[in-house]
Amino acid sequence: MDAPVIVVGAGPAGLVLAAELRLAGVDVIVLEKLAQRTGESRGLGFTIRTMEIFDQRGLLPRFGDMVTSNAGHFGGLPMDFGVLDSVHQAAKSVPQSTTEAILEQWALELGADLRRGTELLSLCDTGDGVEVEVRDAEGDRQTLTARWLVGCDGGRSKVRKAAGFDFPGTAATMEMYLADIRGVELEPRMIGQTVAGGMVMVGPLGDGVNRIIVCERGTPPQRRDAPPPYQEVAAAWERLTGIDISHAEPVWVSAFGDATRQVTEYRRGRVLLAGDAAHIHLPAGGQGMNTSIQDAVNLGWKLAAVVRGAAPEALLDSYHEERFPVGQRLLMNTRAQGLLFLSGDEIQPLRDVVGELLGYEEVAKHLAGMVSGLEIRYDVGGGANPLLGRRMPHLELVGEDVKTSSAKLLRSGRGFLLDLEDNAHLRGRAAGWSDRVDVVTAVPHGVGANSALAGVSAVLVRPDGHVAWAAPGSHHDLPMALGRWFGPSRNPLD
Repeated sequence: MDAPVIVVGAGPAGLVLAAELRLAGVDVIVLEKLAQRTGESRGLGFTIRTMEIFDQRGLLPRFGDMVTSNAGHFGGLPMDFGVLDSVHQAAKSVPQSTTEAILEQWALELGADLRRGTELLSLCDTGDGVEVEVRDAEGDRQTLTARWLVGCDGGRSKVRKAAGFDFPGTAATMEMYLADIRGVELEPRMIGQTVAGGMVMVGPLGDGVNRIIVCERGTPPQRRDAPPPYQEVAAAWERLTGIDISHAEPVWVSAFGDATRQVTEYRRGRVLLAGDAAHIHLPAGGQGMNTSIQDAVNLGWKLAAVVRGAAPEALLDSYHEERFPVGQRLLMNTRAQGLLFLSGDEIQPLRDVVGELLGYEEVAKHLAGMVSGLEIRYDVGGGANPLLGRRMPHLELVGEDVKTSSAKLLRSGRGFLLDLEDNAHLRGRAAGWSDRVDVVTAVPHGVGANSALAGVSAVLVRPDGHVAWAAPGSHHDLPMALGRWFGPSRNPLD
């Protein structure tokens, strides 16, 4: 075969997936129909969970100085994300063009085979592999084969359509404009500030560039093959605000709708989907790109383990089981937010009630956790320990021969077993997985040292940073948990 895995699409999800596969030593071909990156800003910044993930892979320094903040919103209503337990804040200043450039460099450094200007024409799942017909940058057709194919090719995914995935949901009911413009001074407007006839937003991006969003209620959705003319955006802005911005210089213009859809399964045979190929929604709270990246991180280590023969194919079932509910909640909360900031005055009583509820800390934590990605808890086998299935919090760690952190232990893309009591018997039980799981004897120190792991003697963390087992409190014993998530032991007696 040409490669064990072919990924279609070199957006954030596809690039992260390719890098995750290469971290595990799996060869991957990435097919991208665009000859070069668009340079469009699109998604701005990262949620707290994505910041944690990038920290776990050592990527944050590549982004340089980022504007970070705990200030956010839910449906245009201000919300403080400082109520959450993370050492990170959300990043506010990173355009998607920068994100894609950095992720592409990372994937290429790790050895991913990125083929730009190569368009997918068709695919066939043969049962033991996937054949794809492509047209390359020179216009020549060729057939490539792989054991697995992953569609990361966006909301209009060719992979999804060719493989026959069901994509139920609701069609767009309105169209909104988004533009980055320079050469005009505008007062900042928070998302959710309604005007007669619609909603407008202004956010400064720096260097004299403002991002604007225009939603004119009653505007029917259009299926566009190209961005709308800037004058169309300026005309809508003037109708809603009375301000003429037609003389501004458009840096980038786009249109989007409120269509909401999700595939019924994230895997069909040897074809899987991640990111917008699996779910589309109203962009609210900057969750789309971040959820896509997190899809890729969840899938990458599992697919690599199956390709390498370290774990059975059944491990891939957990990808759908874990990420499908996350997608459902993404669609639910973005639809709810759309009602709050896109509706007219008739929704004002609801805005007032939700705003009042956000004053309660538990409500604020719940909604902030939902939007940030920190609420996610996977089913890892049950048990009373509150860490089970949740992401491992950031902790500085010290031992006799080690000074590290929970984030640094994940830099290699491997799982780790943290032994907090210098338990030689425990370490011996994990010895059969030493080729896949690092064993570290250390204890927390510094901020959070006395709370996050209080009463815990050991914790097993998956490559995606989620806790797979903890003692005491897990229903499974350690070898059972290791076998479930990392495949059979090399020691037949385990």
